[in-house]
Amino acid sequence: MENAVPQTRVYISLPKKHMEGLAINYELDHGLVIKQLNPYINEGYLQAYFREFGTITACKIMKNYTSEDKKAMAYVRFSCMDEADKADWAGPHYIGGTEVEARRVVSPKVRANFVSYSL
Repeated sequence: MENAVPQTRVYISLPKKHMEGLAINYELDHGLVIKQLNPYINEGYLQAYFREFGTITACKIMKNYTSEDKKAMAYVRFSCMDEADKADWAGPHYIGGTEVEARRVVSPKVRANFVSYSL
């Protein structure tokens, strides 16, 4: 079976022993989903916080302005599994003076669909 590549990104939290089984069929990105994040924290601050654990390859903060709970959540992707593990094991994490919930996740790599236009 060829490695399958999903069209949209999904974040999967599962025990480490099961990540190896998932890696048989998918090329995985490794990272953390951060919950209960102060909504005033920006991506640069978050990258600076997690930089000590390894190379950050992606960092995205999502805010829900319609919710009564104004907390944000974020995804931080590392360049390899060991860096994501190190960041996870270093918890609990206090970012911007608030304790956040960090959850270790894997995400099958997403196929990039590029469209080329000629003028």
